[in-house]
Amino acid sequence: MKNLCVFATLRDKFKIQNMKKLTLTAFVIAFTCISLVSQGAKLQANVASVDITPPLEMKYTLGGYGERENRPAEGIHDHIWAKALVVKDNEKKYVLVTLDILGLPPNVKSDLLKRISDKGWSAANIMLLPSHSHGSLEMAALNSKNNLGIPQIGIFQPELLEFVLDKLEALITDADRNFQPVKIGTQSKMLENTNHNRRGDPEVDRELTVTRVDYTNGKPLAVLVNWTAHPTFIDGKDMLVSAEWPGYLQTDLQNSIGNDVTVMYYNGAEGDQSPVLNGSGKDDYEKIQVYGKKIANEAFQVYQQIKPRANNILSFNYQTIQLPERRVHPDFMKTGGAEYGLTEEKVKYVLDALAPPSAGVAAVRIGNLIIVGIPGEMAAGLGMKIKQSVENKGIEHVTIGGLANEWISYILSAKQYSNGAGYESSVSFYGPELGKVISEDAIKTAIPLAQAK
Repeated sequence: MKNLCVFATLRDKFKIQNMKKLTLTAFVIAFTCISLVSQGAKLQANVASVDITPPLEMKYTLGGYGERENRPAEGIHDHIWAKALVVKDNEKKYVLVTLDILGLPPNVKSDLLKRISDKGWSAANIMLLPSHSHGSLEMAALNSKNNLGIPQIGIFQPELLEFVLDKLEALITDADRNFQPVKIGTQSKMLENTNHNRRGDPEVDRELTVTRVDYTNGKPLAVLVNWTAHPTFIDGKDMLVSAEWPGYLQTDLQNSIGNDVTVMYYNGAEGDQSPVLNGSGKDDYEKIQVYGKKIANEAFQVYQQIKPRANNILSFNYQTIQLPERRVHPDFMKTGGAEYGLTEEKVKYVLDALAPPSAGVAAVRIGNLIIVGIPGEMAAGLGMKIKQSVENKGIEHVTIGGLANEWISYILSAKQYSNGAGYESSVSFYGPELGKVISEDAIKTAIPLAQAK
């Protein structure tokens, strides 16, 4: 067993003349924890699920659209869930948590850790992966720094935050026990005409990746599905709670596999990726069912081809990086500012509440899969470059875990930011260098895991 924790101070090639004017591209302070398990480790695992649909009496709003004006949900179309997979060896453990919600503000993970850090959990060995459903909870309602009082953004609800934290604490506690030896394997395929770049750029991530976790006797325990597209069939006029198409994907795949398997969905670098359905479905709610089942059918075909193996590598890496200077895009007031009812005077307070000065970049390897956790909505072109860079180091499958742990903003290339990628560029809060900063540190975080033997 190899363990390495280092406090790293990284400087770029430019000389820093004035520390008071220190920028994030010049100086990055990172706390990196790497846990490497030698090849041949017989891993153990367990899963758990919890319904996180709040009672309607709580009068919570749904996220993703400013036009909802913080109106409370009017009913429940389908329930939203959180699911946890804990993988461990003799000494170390890691938990992946998928959630059928829009996203998470930075305080949720830190608040959760205050509750469970005494049980062996830290920022380094937890990855929270929201699906980005636009039929689910408003993330600003979970943000304890949100004192803005702007309906289009969403009003902070302390009772909703406590409800979600209670559910997550119980979920991880439930999964962190009764471990059994497992076999693990991953496989991918390309899907055509199933998603597209909504900005008209050429980059489209068409890779569907499925990870199969079985008991050693062959009975399925859990399945992870990674597919890159916005869950946005449901629009701002729809006021029923829903996990959107990822909910139907998970339910349908669970029914196809059977044996009480738990299917967990996580999104990719979906910042500019939308689903393609080609006219099927008479309304929004029928569309999410049709599309979810379509992806489930494709995932089931991949699942059947996977041959899990008993001896696997478990490794993980995490670092906290300083982000570029927060700033407002020149087009913000015409797009995001208009949608969210902001004035120029209020923008500074929005950045303070919604755009943290630092963020975590995470990676975990389970067998022949590395999940690279990105703390926001990354454009697909950047995500595909990260995947390729890490795969070139000898790992077979790499996925992007989009919106991992927290939402910091859209993450774009300098060209996309500066040339105007519409709404996405206006809601990117750290200037044109953010995509480069996040991408480079994500690759540095993941590559040691690809090289683990």
